[in-house]
Amino acid sequence: MRRSTSRLCLILLGTGVFLLVLTQLLVWYVEPRAKRTPTDVNSTTVFSGKGSYFDTGSVSTVDGQTITITRRVLGDVAGSERSGNAIWDVSTQIDTPKTLPLADPRKSLQWTTERWVTDRRTNLPVRCCEEKPRFEGEAYLKFPFDVEKRVYTWWDSALGAAVPLEFKGTTKIRGHRGYLFVGTVAATATGTRQVPGALVGRRQGQVLAEEWYSNAGIELTVDQRTGRIMNAVTAPTKTLRAPGSKKDAVTLLSSKRLEFTEATRREQVTLASDDGSRLKLLGETVPVVGGIAGGLLAAVGVVMLIRGRRRPEHSDE
Repeated sequence: MRRSTSRLCLILLGTGVFLLVLTQLLVWYVEPRAKRTPTDVNSTTVFSGKGSYFDTGSVSTVDGQTITITRRVLGDVAGSERSGNAIWDVSTQIDTPKTLPLADPRKSLQWTTERWVTDRRTNLPVRCCEEKPRFEGEAYLKFPFDVEKRVYTWWDSALGAAVPLEFKGTTKIRGHRGYLFVGTVAATATGTRQVPGALVGRRQGQVLAEEWYSNAGIELTVDQRTGRIMNAVTAPTKTLRAPGSKKDAVTLLSSKRLEFTEATRREQVTLASDDGSRLKLLGETVPVVGGIAGGLLAAVGVVMLIRGRRRPEHSDE
């Protein structure tokens, strides 16, 4: 009987120690390595809202139109594996009611392509792998893992610079709690464009008009654990000015509110919830449950082992 009891003590003690070691392994090794930006990304997010745009057909700005921004992100898995970074090819197109049905980005109001390369752990930019543009900041298509309640620098492709976004509290998107970050962009010159002088109030045949950009309100709702953007709102304005002028002459694009569509919000919340649940399981649930169970089993095993040693052996004689 004593030999059987000793064997049970060792089993309980060994199982308890194993669970304690396993929980520490999950906390210090497995879970941190699970917090890596994915490379096999294939997603589409869509903004929509009312606004104005310059119609080249009528050579005038038309108001009260539906503007759609579609962003497609495709991960370069092979390149990511070679470099150890997250490499995403990004296509962004802005469509009007006329161009949206054409389903051809080359015929959209505006179409840009970018190649984002970031550190999979920190989300900071990495200079390699044909990255374009050369961007800065710490938040782009997503925020870093374990988002903090502080100011983050977010790269604004339209501006070509990083914008500070302030933490403004928590909010819920489809019942999922997230951190809200907001910011604005003052009117800023972003480049030049050759246009007919008459378009910007000049008599010359062709002039290099100045392109200006501003944003009245950037609002990003971010999942705290994963850094995934669950909802995004933007209010961009792009204009043309005559060289040296302080007044806008032509509105190329303007909207008071372009926001993720309901379908995009639903998908982003689902992805944030699923990814967050996995990270919570590895970083909190299993370590806590395993630690408690391991501690109890180890304690019971030790107590039984001590009692077994103290119990005197009786002779059958």
